[in-house]
Amino acid sequence: MLRYMASGWRLGFGAAALLGLVACSEGSADKAPKPVTEVVRTVSVAEVELRPMGGVQQASGLLVAREEIAIGSELGGYRVAALLADEGDSVRAGQPLARLDDGLLQAKIAQAQASLVQARAQAKQAQAESARVDGLDGQGVLSDEQIQQRRTAAASANANADVAAATLAGLRVEAERMVLRAPVAGVVLQRNVRRGDVASAGGEAMFRLARDGMVELAAEVPEDQVDRIQPGHRVEVTLASGVVLDGQVRLLSRRVDDKTKLAQVRVVLPVRADLRPGGFAQARFAQASAPVAAVPEKAIHFEAGGPQLATIDADSRIRKLPVSLGARAQGWVALRDGPPVGTRLALGGGAFVLDGDRVQVSPAAKAAEAPAAQAPAAAGGQP
Repeated sequence: MLRYMASGWRLGFGAAALLGLVACSEGSADKAPKPVTEVVRTVSVAEVELRPMGGVQQASGLLVAREEIAIGSELGGYRVAALLADEGDSVRAGQPLARLDDGLLQAKIAQAQASLVQARAQAKQAQAESARVDGLDGQGVLSDEQIQQRRTAAASANANADVAAATLAGLRVEAERMVLRAPVAGVVLQRNVRRGDVASAGGEAMFRLARDGMVELAAEVPEDQVDRIQPGHRVEVTLASGVVLDGQVRLLSRRVDDKTKLAQVRVVLPVRADLRPGGFAQARFAQASAPVAAVPEKAIHFEAGGPQLATIDADSRIRKLPVSLGARAQGWVALRDGPPVGTRLALGGGAFVLDGDRVQVSPAAKAAEAPAAQAPAAAGGQP
């Protein structure tokens, strides 16, 4: 009996030990390292394409007079007696704009005229006295000193008469300038004088005139886009009132503002009464279309180092590539520097993948590509 119980105890202990070894082996199997599975992201795909990217370039600016002329008085100290033109008036070349009070000047002219008459009379008398001594040199009738004095007096009297004549001519010129006239035909933009004001020579302009009434747009364009605009290009200009006008590029500035980095483009506009210098307007520059390498805007990712594209290589792996961008039109961006035409790009989810990640094309993108690929074949199969 005791021998039977000992053998049973040995069998039970052996079974328990075997079960423990099995359990330990299973625990060790669970803790063994599992193979790493690579994550493949699903993205939508596009390609670098050749597209016409001339499009339309927009800019804004202010309306300015093509040639603004400042008109002021050349004489000082005279009161403004009459105003003959006002802001907004169209004037012709030579038309009076204002008249100064010339009462004092006319008195000076009368005095100068009398001085001239007197000087001429004295010159005539001195000339006659000088003529009477002609041929008496060395005759002993008069000394040589007296003869020379008469000739000198005649020359001096003639010079005095010339001075009086010049003084009178100068006063008459001033009299003509007592009336301010428009030097060219145009439109009066500004009047800065009132009746009764005293004119100041070289002071503030009394009138400002837009030559021939021409007003143009001074549009400001980024320096990297100026070279795409050429003189003669058609421009669509929209005024603040909503009126749309056709314009033409007249001039490209050779200078870029060092603070704003903008260059000025002058656009010729038709002569109209509703074009007011100082007003705001927008311009749309039409440019000739030219096929260039372009990508969808959704393919551009902006990182700390600048814009990038997530390209897909032959192994379906992402390769991040910095690019330089150009014009934008209809959801596409031209590439100035980037991958060649035909390069595959990651669109949806491209911003969340890293360089070297493996990707696959989304089923939606494949379904969208299938009808496009089948359309030409179906069209070609029609009789």
